[in-house]
Amino acid sequence: MSHFWLSSDAIHDSAGGQVISGANIRQGTPDAHPPYRPEIDGLRAIAVLSVVLYHFGVPGLRGGFVGVDVFFVISGFLIGGILWGEARAQGRIALGRFYLRRVRRLAPAFFAMAAVTAIFAAVVLLPFEFREFGKSLIAATVWLSNVLFYRGAGYFDIGNENKPLLHTWSLAVEEQFYIVLPLALVALLALGAPRRVMIGALVLAWGVSLLGCIALTPSAPGAAFYLFPWRAWELLSGVLLAVWGYERRAEWDFHPGLSWGGLGLIAAAVTLTRVDLGFPGWQAVLPVVATLMLLANGAQANAVNRALRARGPVFVGLISYSLYLWHWPVLTLSRYWRDGAGSPAETLGWLMLSVVLAIAAWALIERPARAYLSGRLLVAGSLVAGAAMVVIGAGAYLLNGMPGRFGPEAQVHIAAAGGFIQDWSRCSTDSQGPLAGVETCAIGPEGPPQVLIWGDSHLRAVMDGLALAALETGTPGLIIWHAGCPPLLGLSKAESAATAAEDADCVADTAALRAAIPGMDSLRRLILVGRWAYYAKGSGTGRDAHNTITLAPLPGSGLAGDTQAALYAAAWGLTIAELGGQFEQIAVMRQVPEIAHYDARDIARRMAHGRLSAGEAAGLFTTPDDVIAARMADAEAPIAQLVAEGRITLIDPWPAICPEKCSVMQGGRSWYFDNNHLNRTGALALRGLFFPALTGIAP
Repeated sequence: MSHFWLSSDAIHDSAGGQVISGANIRQGTPDAHPPYRPEIDGLRAIAVLSVVLYHFGVPGLRGGFVGVDVFFVISGFLIGGILWGEARAQGRIALGRFYLRRVRRLAPAFFAMAAVTAIFAAVVLLPFEFREFGKSLIAATVWLSNVLFYRGAGYFDIGNENKPLLHTWSLAVEEQFYIVLPLALVALLALGAPRRVMIGALVLAWGVSLLGCIALTPSAPGAAFYLFPWRAWELLSGVLLAVWGYERRAEWDFHPGLSWGGLGLIAAAVTLTRVDLGFPGWQAVLPVVATLMLLANGAQANAVNRALRARGPVFVGLISYSLYLWHWPVLTLSRYWRDGAGSPAETLGWLMLSVVLAIAAWALIERPARAYLSGRLLVAGSLVAGAAMVVIGAGAYLLNGMPGRFGPEAQVHIAAAGGFIQDWSRCSTDSQGPLAGVETCAIGPEGPPQVLIWGDSHLRAVMDGLALAALETGTPGLIIWHAGCPPLLGLSKAESAATAAEDADCVADTAALRAAIPGMDSLRRLILVGRWAYYAKGSGTGRDAHNTITLAPLPGSGLAGDTQAALYAAAWGLTIAELGGQFEQIAVMRQVPEIAHYDARDIARRMAHGRLSAGEAAGLFTTPDDVIAARMADAEAPIAQLVAEGRITLIDPWPAICPEKCSVMQGGRSWYFDNNHLNRTGALALRGLFFPALTGIAP
């Protein structure tokens, strides 16, 4: 998974709002704000610059995304401290006033960014991308974008680099936290809970969230990254520090070592954190602890705090929310429009534009909104703006991304690129049973499955065709697919495009399926679908030649081979020998020919924006027959042998795809999504090939 780590700025308004001591909060008046702490704005500057420079590709900041964790802790410290002080001093929390402050701080700048981004997205994004943008615009407006992006991450996702509102996931996490935290405190106050019970509840929630985050990160990194329950501990860390300060009347003045140590830990986190080791998980502890150290000693006179209080860092901290809001849309849309990252000078230009927009938004939107807008006007304006964003987003979604914005030649490949919008309503993951943790998709009529279809992403690519074929033949079936995971027994794999945890998941899913098959009495037939050349050769081709996969025999499998192709062939023998006794018939789909340099999304974008002519595009629609034959030789040899022995039957799409020469184009339409996957058009066109394998009736 590609990671993009952004956060909202912690609240601070023109009157201050930053906790400096327990005594300050004890002033007692609900509207009083504690003195301003400029070093916190300096800390914000470190956080936002870490994230922004990381995204713009500045070398040496491979962990710059941890700036989000710094923001979360600051936010919890400031807002949690204000809530706790109000609850302890007044015995209640004024929820209306609290949420009005949140709207005042966040809404005006957010809606300005969202509106401008929507305009430019409508100009440059392809229809299926603009359709997804519409969904994200709605989700961001109602603070649910973290859930949307978590659910939308997948093998054929449009890509994080094409999601101009991806950064709003962190806003959603914070706002969800600030719905739950005040309500929880209000409930505890209403129940008459004593102080120690309230603190205990916060500590318990912190511990559950932290342990859940660490436990979940290796197996479900997307959930641990995007979802509020597993990020809450970071905000609660700041809350608990503020509570401790209130109760101990802390002056936040301890020892210079705390500040120097905190700064050093942040530097280590920014430069050393590794995505491949899993994030957030245990690695997020480092920036969280670092931020707590700096906050706890923020009032101490030392060189670190003097540097953080300097005018430059403070100013960057003041504009950090707007800089956070604007830099990601500028970066993603500029790279999209320019077909990738430009020269260092051009990249610097886009970065400077982000800074200029941030300063303008801070000066012309953030500050006036805090100083001059009445509560009534603010709420009314936010409701109108929110409704407008929802209408725009719904229009983009319901109008299917407005495909009429582009010409007919680009439309062919736009349609091909959007061919993975599929129905997943019959897919689920059991939490218990023999297939616990394995995603399965039912196809055909209701009833016990008669056919198991097992494969990798090539199976996912033809899923709609299989589903319609199963309905047309009246055959209940079950699809189990795992991207980059060979549907063969006895193998493990290490893939460049996957993490170690994802490689392990492949082995675990195959083992679970292998153990479950003997107990699935309704199954009669098996269909195997895979990118066989990838496993035999060990690498992709053309556009994805950089992707590599290394197969290895599992302990006790008995498999061996001097080369990967030989090991792959041995796995075929083992698989068919074992499964042949459990199914009446086994069919194998011949891998579709790989068209090395085709990518529907890339071609559609370049044609839509005038960077590729129709003649230039046509040269990417085919690959010479001899190149395809050489690529497929090792992959098809063991399959051909099994067919000759009568142990399997072959589902062969090549006659339809290669009538004269192999091409992505058939009948004026593209059947391919990229250089090796069919799209929905191709899958539906070829569905008749599956009838014999589904029914067991020879053609």
